[in-house]
Amino acid sequence: MKISALTIGTVLTIALMAGSAGASATFNGGIPSGWVCNGNCGTDGADGDVPVSPVGGNYGYVTTYNSSYMPTGPVNGGTSNGNGTTTNGSVLTSSTFSATAGLNLQFYFDFVTADGSGWADYSWAYLVNAANPSTPTLLFTARTTVGGSSVPGFQMPTPAATIIPDPVSVVAGATTWSPLGPNSDGSGACFGGVGNGCGNTGWVQSDYDITTAGNYYLEFGVANWGDENYQTGMAFDGITVGGAPITPTNATPEPATMLLFGTGLVGLAGMIRRKKA
Repeated sequence: MKISALTIGTVLTIALMAGSAGASATFNGGIPSGWVCNGNCGTDGADGDVPVSPVGGNYGYVTTYNSSYMPTGPVNGGTSNGNGTTTNGSVLTSSTFSATAGLNLQFYFDFVTADGSGWADYSWAYLVNAANPSTPTLLFTARTTVGGSSVPGFQMPTPAATIIPDPVSVVAGATTWSPLGPNSDGSGACFGGVGNGCGNTGWVQSDYDITTAGNYYLEFGVANWGDENYQTGMAFDGITVGGAPITPTNATPEPATMLLFGTGLVGLAGMIRRKKA
């Protein structure tokens, strides 16, 4: 029996669709195995002012609420745009994955802050080369601000990635989101009143072409600035490297992909046997 290109193409299409679906399912089962949280991290779906992510399913998040962790972000210890310095926050680190030079790294994020005025809470994402962790690549920044862009973060280092759209301001006052905590100091609150920098950015894309082959991990972080009274967080989802999810590794196809692909091949073999019979 001659197996048509159309038949093979159908099987391959099903397999690729399963692999694509794996990107949206990264956080559907909670924080993936091998990822490490310092502070307060979790997963969530459409919740208040944060809608479902562009790829569907649950998303991951980090939040300053109820965290005693002190992160080291791109403005840690600085004195720009506000009173004081970093006070607390959270960091979620991915499992390590392999990448060749030129592979495209993408993800979506939504920055949500109940702080305002001069209390310039901030968030970031790093791509870290495991062989040289002291010089990470900055993939995006976001910050509470009244007089500048929220993304990239006002008075923060310039990200190496392309941000789409760029620049971004917050939707003023849109802070209802469970990971920010109770209304008294987080979700639904707005320090200084609407128009003082609090709100959320909506879903924004970060797009970066990896320049050097190596083993990498991602770091998603958020920090309070100057106080711990009003909370800030970030949601993220749709993480792919070279169009594939990084969990468990970028180099290995998702189990669902292999299962469907193998099922398709078994089905083709059965068709051949029946034809010969």
